[in-house]
Amino acid sequence: MSAPRKTPRLDRRMVLEAPTRVADGAGGFQLTWVVRGVLWAALTPGAGREAAGVEVRAAQVPYRITVRGAPVGSTARPRPEDRLRDGARVFTLLAVTEEGPRGQYLTCFAREEDPA
Repeated sequence: MSAPRKTPRLDRRMVLEAPTRVADGAGGFQLTWVVRGVLWAALTPGAGREAAGVEVRAAQVPYRITVRGAPVGSTARPRPEDRLRDGARVFTLLAVTEEGPRGQYLTCFAREEDPA
């Protein structure tokens, strides 16, 4: 028999943003971000690692962000490639999965990005 899951402490107010392509007037598109809502979340850092780039080495830390569950298709349900903003910090979502048999919570696997 498995131990009961601990209820996550959703104590961070995060803004859910979705990518939108907008015509740039020169035949191309520019990526902009549209606010889809505000979610309360629990932010948990994973184990860090160092990645070698062409010119630089960069530290990478994966994050798990837990939010309340929402039905598929709901604007309150995060999707991969959306992002969550916590003040000046920006987290790009890589994957989203339901937690538990009833999907009461969603776990978002994310990486922190440069907000520029």
